Amino acid sequence: MNLTGIFDTHAHYDDAAFDADRDVLLASLKDNGVSSVINCGVDLTTSRTTLDLAHRYDYIYAAVGFHPEDCADVTDADFDAMRMLYDDPKVIAVGEIGLDYYWDTVPKDVQLAVFERQLILANELDLPVIIHDREAHGDTLALLQKHRPKGVLHCFSGSVEMMEEAVKLGLYIGLGGAVTFKNAKKPLAVAAAVPADRLLLETDCPYMAPVPFRGKRNDSSLIAYVAQVIAQLRNADAQALVDRCRENANRIFGL
Repeated sequence: MNLTGIFDTHAHYDDAAFDADRDVLLASLKDNGVSSVINCGVDLTTSRTTLDLAHRYDYIYAAVGFHPEDCADVTDADFDAMRMLYDDPKVIAVGEIGLDYYWDTVPKDVQLAVFERQLILANELDLPVIIHDREAHGDTLALLQKHRPKGVLHCFSGSVEMMEEAVKLGLYIGLGGAVTFKNAKKPLAVAAAVPADRLLLETDCPYMAPVPFRGKRNDSSLIAYVAQVIAQLRNADAQALVDRCRENANRIFGL
């Protein structure tokens, strides 16, 4: 699959899984069909390393924010320090933010408070959000309906009905390796039904590698396998799908 112009809207190339060969891999992505990447921070430290990557590679952009699994001890001083990062022109989104009720490592009231504070900030800064929602669909949708930010529900795991509600709010739907997994009923149903102008492609690398690489380290070039599955499902051409998703990403992230 020699697809070109791939826009990976969600990656974590600062993760330790890339320590051994990060620069070699990142230098090779353009030759493997990747045109743009959004690297996402999950706390203050990774938001800074994300921004460093964005400065070193012209095709990488940064999203910075507090992930729900990393927000237990966030202070006002942390928020002030994070806010300063948004002055950098390579920061194009508030993320990765949201709710995670699967791991249950951070109290729900803390997650909700930090998520809402960041939604308010995103609206104030007129930046899109990149939202993590794991087994927290009801509370996530309620806050999105309350604050109505622009942005994307990343690694979308909800129903077609939830997708439709999100699209009504103007949000985009991020899909990745899960659409290739065995028994991936919900992701496939969403992939078939999401409007073409609201679909984004992503990896969440180093996680969520598509079949036939499931369980191995993921990277942006493997989006080609995701695009092929979604294109077949929608009776579309894979390159045309990649092109449309890139246009969608450029639009929502202001590029």
